[in-house]
Amino acid sequence: MALVLATDDTGGPEIFASVQGEGPSMGVPVAFMRLSRCNLACVWCDTAYTWHFDGDDRPHRDGVTYARRPNQVTLPESEVAQRIAALGQSRLVVTGGEPLLQGAALARLLTALPDVSVEVETNGTTSAPPALDARIAQFNVSPKLAHSGNPAELALLPERLDAYAADPRAWFKFVIAAPGDVDEVLALARRHVIPHARIFLMPEGTDSETLRTREKWLAPLCVEHGFRLSDRLHIHLFGDTRGT
Repeated sequence: MALVLATDDTGGPEIFASVQGEGPSMGVPVAFMRLSRCNLACVWCDTAYTWHFDGDDRPHRDGVTYARRPNQVTLPESEVAQRIAALGQSRLVVTGGEPLLQGAALARLLTALPDVSVEVETNGTTSAPPALDARIAQFNVSPKLAHSGNPAELALLPERLDAYAADPRAWFKFVIAAPGDVDEVLALARRHVIPHARIFLMPEGTDSETLRTREKWLAPLCVEHGFRLSDRLHIHLFGDTRGT
């Protein structure tokens, strides 16, 4: 009964307290837990150490692969629960990688944290098993657009997007690298009947200058189409670092 987690810079599990940096809960104090492994491979992924291990030939713009042993740690669910509880936060953000790949273990973990409100960050290609779904207060669904490098048949599963669009707990967060990416968002919103008020557009970038530059042209597009704008608060506060 264990979970496979990403590691922080000390080699320990990436479990920490901070403020949520993105989406509808931005600025809220939370506990974070970052799980390892992902079923997609975004070329701009800023947590490639959770999946781009040595021998994985899927493309990434940095061209870097990571040794699995120092970047992945397996811990008993009971120990993970103790570490989360020790942070003293009332809200837990489960992120990755793709955390729902470990849905059964997550459900067992949360039985030891009955008073914690749970927010899950997912790429929207899978679903939570019933025992886990019952504990989730908020889904942050981030479908991957064409510029991510993922084939649409892997990244944009109609039945999953339809289900999340119908779930009032689900917010959609699209990573935007160029103005033309918004056309893809508009098409997905029409196809899957996603309310614009539940859609965030977030600039792709891992430094403040890039984020601010892109937000200047992204904000007017949000105003035009009724979308919400998400910054990446943690990048401005801490840079592109683990455990923040």
